[in-house]
Amino acid sequence: MKIFDAQKIRSDFPLLSQKVRGQNLIYLDSAATTLKPWPVIEKLSHFYSYQTANVHRGAHYLSDQATAEYEGSRDKIQKFLKAAFREEIIFTKGTTESLNLVASSFGDYLIKEGDLILLTEMEHHSNIVPWQLLAERKKAKLEVIPVNSSGQLDRESLNRWLTQKPKILAMTHCSNVLGTINPVKEFADQIHSVGGYIVVDGAQMVLSHAVDVQNLNCDFYAFSGHKLFGPYGVGVLFGKKEILAKMPPYQGGGSMIETVSFEKTTFQDPPYRFEAGTPAIPEAIALGHAIDYLQSYSFLEIQTHLKALVTLATAGLTEIPGIQFYGPKENQSAILSFSIGKIHGSDIAQILDQNNVAVRAGHLCAQPLMRKLGVSHFLRASFSIYNNSNDVEKLVQNVKLAQEMLK
Repeated sequence: MKIFDAQKIRSDFPLLSQKVRGQNLIYLDSAATTLKPWPVIEKLSHFYSYQTANVHRGAHYLSDQATAEYEGSRDKIQKFLKAAFREEIIFTKGTTESLNLVASSFGDYLIKEGDLILLTEMEHHSNIVPWQLLAERKKAKLEVIPVNSSGQLDRESLNRWLTQKPKILAMTHCSNVLGTINPVKEFADQIHSVGGYIVVDGAQMVLSHAVDVQNLNCDFYAFSGHKLFGPYGVGVLFGKKEILAKMPPYQGGGSMIETVSFEKTTFQDPPYRFEAGTPAIPEAIALGHAIDYLQSYSFLEIQTHLKALVTLATAGLTEIPGIQFYGPKENQSAILSFSIGKIHGSDIAQILDQNNVAVRAGHLCAQPLMRKLGVSHFLRASFSIYNNSNDVEKLVQNVKLAQEMLK
């Protein structure tokens, strides 16, 4: 395992070496997408230059080589999530497609008219809309576990809904707005106690915390490659083997079939049943390299580094009149969301951008949560391993500047 050296890590990300308007870029939008390290970039380039071939269906060296690396990436992800079986790892386009797959395939298989589906008030739109569509198709009920004033889920509300024996609980492991890290294992045990299933959006969790899907006892777990130093267009869905075996295909096409005739088609076992067509081959392979890169460092050291940055940023921004932070004070990830009085977040973000500080502004794909909190816009600074104290100082300095200009 490598020694955690923040300055050395920065040199692994070529984007940080370029100048924007003649100055260094301060990138604080990793919750939206992470920058890419050299091992990922080089693997993509190498595949397209020297390895281009389809997987599973070729009868030549290049295809055999591509298949071995593609399936090797599946093995890496199995170990990364500590899944019991490699067959529990499905490649998708990202978290959004993973959640849609579960809602469409498992949801259609499981949900009947009048059944209850539970969501939480802090979900990303990608873990709301698929369940709404399912509820409409099946005439099912959809209810929501609220967020309390401390930025945590209301557990008493969950207990009340459990009396109605919900069939599915879909929840985020870590809020992309509040940074709240939710007690997934506790919620999984509770939903299982009434015969239900739990679907977890892990997109914001896997970058900085070790995830053990067996320990969490979740039925499904999803994440995206591009939020994990990996490429765009590839993601992962973990599903328990015995559940995947019951699920109908999500899409039809090549690779997911055993036999096809005009009278009847039979399908492959999972995971291939859910991987129709030509997959994102180099992206899936490069995702394995992104995981190798991340796991070359200690998660404990990563968390210590990120916590120090959030603490430093909070202390500096607290000096600004009218600032309000959103999210828990404890058990928070490297996400810092805030607003400043009635100043629109986009106006502040524009001034920050003019000074090469990249943050996120707006509703953060979480409009129901925004309405609950009584705000229409946020600013969000999100940190990763390539950020340092200088980035934090530039953030604080430029938010103060923007507040003075716009007050």
